[in-house]
Amino acid sequence: MSAPISVKYGVAAFLLIAAVTAVLWPFLDQPSRRGVLTAGLIALPVQVLAFTLLVRRHGQANGFMAAWAGGMALRAVVVVITAVVVVQTQTAGAVALLLSLAGFFFALLVLEAAFFRTPPGKGMAR
Repeated sequence: MSAPISVKYGVAAFLLIAAVTAVLWPFLDQPSRRGVLTAGLIALPVQVLAFTLLVRRHGQANGFMAAWAGGMALRAVVVVITAVVVVQTQTAGAVALLLSLAGFFFALLVLEAAFFRTPPGKGMAR
């Protein structure tokens, strides 16, 4: 029995975030490193939640579109809330955090496409 697709996606998302962070690490100062790590810690659970909801609606036209729109709205709200908190608290590494958060969301959104190549019911274990 294989792992559910949401777990597989979560592992792939974690590996993507870890790889990007590892590549950026030598070029960042300490506050920017903290910002990139924080962005990854924010993006990963939000993205996995949005993906899981999308998977549950796969194969249902209206439900899938609602889950997709809801996931996009969730990501946008998270970016806005993060930006407000970062600006109000004058967080060091704010630019790296916000750019990384947007970048992680974009990269993880593109990664979703690889997990939707299989038709519903053909290996799309929920």
